[in-house]
Amino acid sequence: MGGNVAENLSNQSVPEAAARVAAVVNRLVNRIGSNAESRERLAEIEIPEELRDNLALFLRLERRVLSEYDPEIADLFDKILTAEIVANAGNPGSRAADESVDEQGVPTADEPTAVAFREVVDLIDSLPLDKQQVIVRAFTSFFHLANLSEENYRVAQLREREAGASTDTEVDPANELTVAYHQLVNEMGVEGANELLGKLEFHPVFTAHPTEARRKAVEGKIRRISNLLEERPRLGGSDLVENERHMLQEIDALVRTSPIALKKPTPVEEADTIIDIFDNTLFDVIPVIYRRFDDWVLGDKAGTVPPLCPAFFHPGSWIGSDRDGNPNVTAKVSREVAAKYFTHMVLKLEDKCRRIGRNLTLEATYSKPSAELINLWNHQVEMSPRYTARAELISEHEPHRAVMLVMADRLNATVRRITDTMYHSADEFLDDLRVVQRSLAAAGAKRSAYGPLQDLIWQTETFGFHMVEMEFRQHSVVHARALKDIHENGIHGDLQPMTREVLDTFRAIGSIQRRYGKKMAHRYIISFTKSAQHVADVFELAHLSFAHEEDVPELDVIPLFEQLEDLEGCVDVLDQMLTLPVVQKRLAQTNRRMEVMLGYSDSSKDAGPTTAMLALHSAHFSKVLKKLLGTSMTLKWRHGDRERLWCIDPTHPIAAGIPEQIEIGQEEMYGEYFDIPKPDDVVFAGWFSGGEIFRSGCTFTRGYGKIFYFQPGHEEYPVYYMPQIQKIIKNAVRYLAPVRREKKPADCIHAEQPYENGEK
Repeated sequence: MGGNVAENLSNQSVPEAAARVAAVVNRLVNRIGSNAESRERLAEIEIPEELRDNLALFLRLERRVLSEYDPEIADLFDKILTAEIVANAGNPGSRAADESVDEQGVPTADEPTAVAFREVVDLIDSLPLDKQQVIVRAFTSFFHLANLSEENYRVAQLREREAGASTDTEVDPANELTVAYHQLVNEMGVEGANELLGKLEFHPVFTAHPTEARRKAVEGKIRRISNLLEERPRLGGSDLVENERHMLQEIDALVRTSPIALKKPTPVEEADTIIDIFDNTLFDVIPVIYRRFDDWVLGDKAGTVPPLCPAFFHPGSWIGSDRDGNPNVTAKVSREVAAKYFTHMVLKLEDKCRRIGRNLTLEATYSKPSAELINLWNHQVEMSPRYTARAELISEHEPHRAVMLVMADRLNATVRRITDTMYHSADEFLDDLRVVQRSLAAAGAKRSAYGPLQDLIWQTETFGFHMVEMEFRQHSVVHARALKDIHENGIHGDLQPMTREVLDTFRAIGSIQRRYGKKMAHRYIISFTKSAQHVADVFELAHLSFAHEEDVPELDVIPLFEQLEDLEGCVDVLDQMLTLPVVQKRLAQTNRRMEVMLGYSDSSKDAGPTTAMLALHSAHFSKVLKKLLGTSMTLKWRHGDRERLWCIDPTHPIAAGIPEQIEIGQEEMYGEYFDIPKPDDVVFAGWFSGGEIFRSGCTFTRGYGKIFYFQPGHEEYPVYYMPQIQKIIKNAVRYLAPVRREKKPADCIHAEQPYENGEK
């Protein structure tokens, strides 16, 4: 927020900067003031006016709340905020790498930024604990408000941009999905594009570590303040006064509320995080995304014809199911979390179904029901005379409305597990929805058919009755130990507690699938997969967990290759995995589809982010290298050729100690044309027994960085074991090492006074 202020201060002497800081502090301490005065305090910060206005508003309201709470806290808030602006002058990240600090990490220099930092530290250290806690809450609440200002501005800019977009264009510039679809249409025609569109799937996952630390109570207050801020520009007079009163009320409560729960939530309680996001965002926003695509692609026909956009959003969750390293996630917990997701989801669909049904007041005379809908109604009468009598009483001569109200009652019965009337799957509910939709369309009520009813169909296709797909994860070693225990003691013997828990987990998955549907619990992830045997272990344990084969759940077993060693060996593991009969059987059930997880966070922890990234993108045709070089990287290739590697620039540092030629018995052939930018240097050239030649060793400079492209080396041949090749790689590492070593940040530096006569 105060970058430019701080940068200006950093160019002054320490006394000058201190005097200026004192002036700012005095203004802040002595004046609560109006919005205009708050804007004055932010005048030197180069930000858009709308954003500045909202920041000024929140700064004023925050200070008013703090002054009412404790004037001393308000003064401390002003002093710390102003000093922090100075302390963060310029580029603090770059400066921190080289600046001298004490044993606590506090900078020791005499520059204004360091002085301001120390003043903040000393001030906070001098406060009693209760004052420190209040100050932390004050800044936490203000940061929430600053973020809201930025988000509000960003939304306003997006809306302004969208308002200026012409609906006559072929693509929606703010919707990349329409851009991609239009490109597909141009490349492969409408039919081919629609076929690929139908296969689109986006699978975001709610992780279990860390779960959302911020309390739902805090989230609610932030959300209400956001709504008040959004409506504020449309208000005036007493309405504006009332808006500000509500803002002050929420900000005051925000400051006084603990930012995190006083009690650590259980895994079952953590599931409420997903439910909160679902209720406030996902359930209503996802069909809007689908609709927006349809509106743009279908034009005037949108909402009157069958939709084009598929329900491609299918969220997953590790909360309540990820047990790798978390002893609190048990089979019992997974069952409870699944029940919570299911109950909330079905009740949400019931509410939506009932609201849509109540609005389907289409009289049969003008919107004749189809024979298919009449048949559905007769089936409902046979199923529950009570439901249908109640629906008919309030929906006389409105058959579509009556059918929808009975469907809502059946959803309620699904939650209560009333066998005679419940829906046994989301697909069964979808079938009924589509009967209603087809009847409405055939009756000419196309906007009713493809309006809110289509939104409900999309929501059901997206979330089913399960809301999220629970992803079970366990360490490969746990499976191996459980199997060893079972083989030694028998499935009904005196087993270790962890072994019993592993078996109970598979039984919980089976129970969840039978009760709530297979989609809720079919993904099983093996962390630290190092062999195909680890995959076979999961299938064996799943079968050992049940007395009857028909009770074994359907599992998509997903190997997770995390550490660098795992990434490097994953190809061989996958090859061996595909030979397993249980895997082949599952592939036959999934239309030859399987999932693999690569390079999760542990690969970066294990080897560093750069090395891990290179392991994930280790081929010449990788996206990373193509992005760096800005070309297609296309070339010719063939396996199993003899290569003679010629050193054609013996003066280059990478060629130091390398002979004129190196014979490689077997290698993958690369041949020209090689689509790369013109290299700065060509150090090596390869000749292959098939007659091809290739620029096998090239260097490039990009900014302050350097790139060395080297062709030799393939997983099928032991090229990397050759001493000469290892020597080239070592030379290249030394050559590529960074040489830029500034001790100061590369900012614009104010020049000192010129020298005169050799002296300052």
